[in-house]
Amino acid sequence: MPTLLDTLSARDGAIVDGAAVAHFGDPMREQRSLAAGTAAALLGDRRVVEVDGVDRLTWLDSITSQALAQLRPGTSTELLILDPQGRVEHAAGVFDDGTTTWLIADAPDAEGLAAWLQRMVFRSRVTVTIRTDLELLGFFAGGPAEAAMAAAAAAPNDVSLVWSDPWSAVQSGGHQYSQVATHPAAEYHWRVAIVEADAAASALSSLDAAGLMAAEALRVAAWRPRWTAEVDERSLPHESDWIRSAVHLNKGCYRGQETVAKVHNLGHPPRRLAALHLDGSADVLPENGAGVFSGDDEIGHITSAVRHFEDGPIALAILSRRAPTGDLVVRAAGVEIAAAQQVIVPADAGATADIPRLTRLSRRPEGQDPRKA
Repeated sequence: MPTLLDTLSARDGAIVDGAAVAHFGDPMREQRSLAAGTAAALLGDRRVVEVDGVDRLTWLDSITSQALAQLRPGTSTELLILDPQGRVEHAAGVFDDGTTTWLIADAPDAEGLAAWLQRMVFRSRVTVTIRTDLELLGFFAGGPAEAAMAAAAAAPNDVSLVWSDPWSAVQSGGHQYSQVATHPAAEYHWRVAIVEADAAASALSSLDAAGLMAAEALRVAAWRPRWTAEVDERSLPHESDWIRSAVHLNKGCYRGQETVAKVHNLGHPPRRLAALHLDGSADVLPENGAGVFSGDDEIGHITSAVRHFEDGPIALAILSRRAPTGDLVVRAAGVEIAAAQQVIVPADAGATADIPRLTRLSRRPEGQDPRKA
């Protein structure tokens, strides 16, 4: 029997990348449709982890960065699992329907997340299961896609629910390090429907289809960190401003909390996330891991690079805390790409940081060299 991926792969122009469709021939148009709420994307690069049992919320509260013990049914949030030194090991979106907690994790991390949770059960009354039978559809609120997903969620299926990405606003107990007057996440009304295959196919039948490239471009434009991109073996949540949505600073003890509190209270995380507007004249998009330079000094690396339908080529990069705040250069495929930097996490980010508010970089005309901006 054909899967939903098989059905979408048969559409004109579809380019398949692993378990998902990268695009359907026109990534820029797909971005516009997705942002307008008239399209949805099959998120084959993510998985669902089901957590059942009467102790599920208090148990998750005790072992993760988020306050979940009193999570109300129908509420969406996000959690991180940290190692004893406060470094990010796992990340997941969270939705509780009153009887079950659903976690959305990047596919490379889902099995590791589920295995770690199972090791932590001990005497708690919980069960942990990866649900490979469920489909994930990403869309933006405020358009026909939202109505189609609401109809799918109302269908008589065993599982039909919608997770609202909390990145669009600073969450209770969180803290934002970015000093921009208007954060681009304010327009990032991202939703993920968790539905059975039949309901997913029905919802997509009335919508435009978008690929993962479109979803990634809109994520990067919103400065939204992701486990598969912005996280490495050294990552602290402070470095990518992840405190704003995934960490509750006033909850009880959990693994890594001491580091979270120390870095937040004293400030100065060792690295910082920055947004880069790339010179598009070379027509080269750097790969993840490409070096970022100030003069001859390598001061960081690209974590996500995309072509945005309005902003042109843009990227997120993890830089050294001491990296200069001016224009930089990215070296990729033997080409030097000029990059205008927007500071996201300031060098002295923390609870007591006192930094003048910065304006967000304005969108520049296509082809303008950022070195002359």
